[in-house]
Amino acid sequence: MATLAEVRRRIASLKNMQQITKAQEAVAASRLRRAQARAAAARPYADRMAEVLAEVASRVSTYRHPFLIPREVRKRLLMLVTADRGLAGGLNVNVFRVASRYIQEGPPTTLDTIGRKGRDFFRRLQLPIVSDVSQFGDWPELKDILPAITVGIDEYLAGNVDEVAIAYTHFVSMTRQQPTVAVLVPVTVPERREGPRVDYLYEPEAEVVLSRLLPRYVEAQVYAAVLDNKASEQAARMIAMRSATDNAGDLIEDLTLLRNKVRQATITKELMEVVGGAEALAAAGR
Repeated sequence: MATLAEVRRRIASLKNMQQITKAQEAVAASRLRRAQARAAAARPYADRMAEVLAEVASRVSTYRHPFLIPREVRKRLLMLVTADRGLAGGLNVNVFRVASRYIQEGPPTTLDTIGRKGRDFFRRLQLPIVSDVSQFGDWPELKDILPAITVGIDEYLAGNVDEVAIAYTHFVSMTRQQPTVAVLVPVTVPERREGPRVDYLYEPEAEVVLSRLLPRYVEAQVYAAVLDNKASEQAARMIAMRSATDNAGDLIEDLTLLRNKVRQATITKELMEVVGGAEALAAAGR
């Protein structure tokens, strides 16, 4: 059985840890609100970009941009979006699992990582990584991740890969974050919404507009995924820290009971020694 001093030290250590996890939970909750707001603000832009793309593509009949031409997939590139830090529960592990399944079930795949955790994990597995962007903070801008997007686009246009996909964690709710894999290139043009149609005049031509719009569309989709992943990260961290705080509280209760038992056993032992000593002295005095 542990000594009373050891139990007291463990209780004090757990109380300090509980204070830290509770503070981290509060910080994550504060950051989550801002991350959700940024993700919600970026989504209408990406949706509007999809609408414009559908409209322009519907007016181009003969021109075929390389992003719109499906190829036989012999090699792929996966853009993997993860967190830079841990303490986020199973967030990173779940997207690793989905990405690994995607890699194993298809042609050879190279990685384009956004986030330190994904880079470090797959580097240990010795998978080829053509580009890495990390340490971009809690509030990334498009310019921060643009190098990774540019590499993916250039690899496809150069013919080095035949498909570009993205793996990230989609924020569904506070308690649910869904790891997702989606194909970015070749681009699947969204269906045009039904309704009145305006006869636009394009300057330059619609083909030129389409060729410039497609890379911007891919950038918007990737940036929206990164912001979505950030919201998922903060939600997962908040839940993980709350769970850690509760677990520390349960351990403190168990150790408090153990401390009381050890203290009672110590007191009982000392009383028995005192009584035994008194009886020995009384017997010797007779």
